[in-house]
Amino acid sequence: MLNRSKLTSINKTSINTVTEVNKFNALAKEWRDPNGKFKHVLTFNQARLVAIKTMLAQHFNRDINRKLCLEGLALLDIGCGAGLLCEPLAECGADVTAIDPSEHNILIAKQSAKNNELSINYIHCLASDLTDKNEHTLYDIVLNTEVIEHVADQQGLLNICCEKLKPGGLLIMATLNRTIKSYIIAILGAEYVMKYLPIGTHEWRYFIKPEELSAMIAKQGLQTIGSQGIQFNLLKKQWKIANSTDVNYMLYAKKLK
Repeated sequence: MLNRSKLTSINKTSINTVTEVNKFNALAKEWRDPNGKFKHVLTFNQARLVAIKTMLAQHFNRDINRKLCLEGLALLDIGCGAGLLCEPLAECGADVTAIDPSEHNILIAKQSAKNNELSINYIHCLASDLTDKNEHTLYDIVLNTEVIEHVADQQGLLNICCEKLKPGGLLIMATLNRTIKSYIIAILGAEYVMKYLPIGTHEWRYFIKPEELSAMIAKQGLQTIGSQGIQFNLLKKQWKIANSTDVNYMLYAKKLK
């Protein structure tokens, strides 16, 4: 899906002026417009959000029908983009910290959280900054969605994700499988035919197989406890959770100690 880290960055600057505040306010709304240019990202996000909330409720023995079902749980979203997952999870009561390498994304996410009166700790930084700054905070939940397929040092990123997790905590990864089918659908189809994404958004060689991902996180003391696929129905223009992990998939892993 969308390569959030490749979105245009802007220089660090203040957004105190009315013009700049209005600009990021408009962008925050544009990202969440169900009929706008990001509508396919929104429908994709909604499908996986249901799956994520279901898994979190199951793992932490919470009632998913309760409004604040994630209350008391600390969550870190590494590569949060415009905050599309952060906001609904914060609304469920999670204490959310979210980072992204694009300041542009962080400014949009902050503005949207402000508009919706949500307390989310957005930080403009790289995942490596979490360790470089000797930050020892650990989290019950770590999310890393649609990021690793854009990273050359995949083991390094996974090490950070695992290190930031509390024992018994849950790691949720979402990425693309390295299959012929994923090349046809996610690159040829999404980028060249349907034009859902800019050409060059993905590099197939960075796609990662579920078994490879499981092996890499096992080195850090995590055990894979499940995986789910996400498929797009061209006729209905909708995403749905599926058994097949041939293209988009989510992987869930528990930290043992």
